[in-house]
Amino acid sequence: MTASPDDRLAVLEDRAREEMARIEAFCAGWPDEGDGPQENPAIVICGAGLSGLSIAFALKRKGIRSVLVVDQAEEGREGPWVTCARMRTLRSPKYLSGPDLGIPSLTVRSWYEALHGAEAWERVERIGRTDWMDYLAWFRKIAGIEVENGVRLAAIEPAGEGLALTLERAGGGMRKVTCRHLVLATGIDGCGGPHIPAMVRALPKTAWTHSSEPGDIDFLSGRNVAILGGGTASFDWAVAALEAGARNVTMFARSRDFPRTEVLAWTNFPGFLGHFADLPDIERWRFGRLYFGFKVPPTQDQYDRARGYPNFSMRLGCQVDALTMEDAKVRLATSEGSFEADHLLVGTGYELSFALRPELARLADATAFWRDRFRPPPGEEQAFLASHPYLGPGFELMPKHPGLDGWVSRVHMFNAGALASLGPISNGVTGLKYGVPRVVAALVKALFTEDSARYLAALATYREAHFDPRGKAEESTNMEALA
Repeated sequence: MTASPDDRLAVLEDRAREEMARIEAFCAGWPDEGDGPQENPAIVICGAGLSGLSIAFALKRKGIRSVLVVDQAEEGREGPWVTCARMRTLRSPKYLSGPDLGIPSLTVRSWYEALHGAEAWERVERIGRTDWMDYLAWFRKIAGIEVENGVRLAAIEPAGEGLALTLERAGGGMRKVTCRHLVLATGIDGCGGPHIPAMVRALPKTAWTHSSEPGDIDFLSGRNVAILGGGTASFDWAVAALEAGARNVTMFARSRDFPRTEVLAWTNFPGFLGHFADLPDIERWRFGRLYFGFKVPPTQDQYDRARGYPNFSMRLGCQVDALTMEDAKVRLATSEGSFEADHLLVGTGYELSFALRPELARLADATAFWRDRFRPPPGEEQAFLASHPYLGPGFELMPKHPGLDGWVSRVHMFNAGALASLGPISNGVTGLKYGVPRVVAALVKALFTEDSARYLAALATYREAHFDPRGKAEESTNMEALA
């Protein structure tokens, strides 16, 4: 009798637990004092997507149980995968290691093969985005990661030797939580938000939708759609709109051609991902300038699917100079003339600005950015790179003024804002196996060194017996005499 997918998954889960037991995956819990209720955790992780779950699992493996994980999304909708992501598959190769942290039975491959079989895995080129979301939900269950969903981080403030966080529940209500360290595992927009050109903002919101916005786009059926931008998000938009039944979809892009190279493929080796952070500032700056000079190409699948629709067209090398509303339609004034659309889809990416994240407001003036710590040689300036926070080796923010605002170093920025300081090890699957151990090592070090005096006192009074000088034979003889 052939086993069902549920039965095979149950076997896999048992095997995963056995593997974790064999390698001592979970050590004894510590800190041994201060592990209070969830209103006073040692560490708070904001974000329960790929990065947040991976960090929580790694901390658990280090014996740190006093961890609170929060996410503003409802359970099963953390991250972009089933909300604003519209591509069919992940961009990364299927063989990359993810949150499993080296435990074979926790890999996406093991999960997929348990559900669909080994032959099905061999046929898959890249992991489907909805499959990836299902895998992360399964991983969260097996790893035993507890998450408070529907909770948003609203404010960060100093509080004694730690931080005071204001958490807001989706249904209303605020609460204060104090912690020693905070990890912002908040993804691509964790240091800012969507980049929306001023001429787009000037339009009524009903006339446009940015690629970062979740939601149903069935309302595009039968309508003429214009897409602003020619990057990977724009092609995801194009396919989604065409599949939703749009009458015509036209893409407007300033570039006359498309990038061909995926720069993350070059960076994926231990030297770069493991030790970029060890380079001097001038070398990190030069690598950063080159890295950001590469534009992300669309996936071949999305490009081919869009081009396969006869009602899809591209206006490459076409500058959009102005956007106005005329009779409830969007009028695009471009370098190639005037065009009209029923709705505008915006694929203009993200920008890095603490001002766009209310929870970062208190940090903005206290935190050092690259522009505060490094002056590039003439001709090597780049404003976008300079706008990144200048982080320490454990993803910690650094104070803008040495000797002041040291509390900001209790905030660890494990999101796209870390790229300039630490390389691409916190913004996707590719660098995860390098980024997670780095931030977790920093947190473990901090929790121990901050309490070293307490541990010294504990050692001074340590008297647990591990040896009996009487030995087994003497003990047995004494027992016989008593009998």
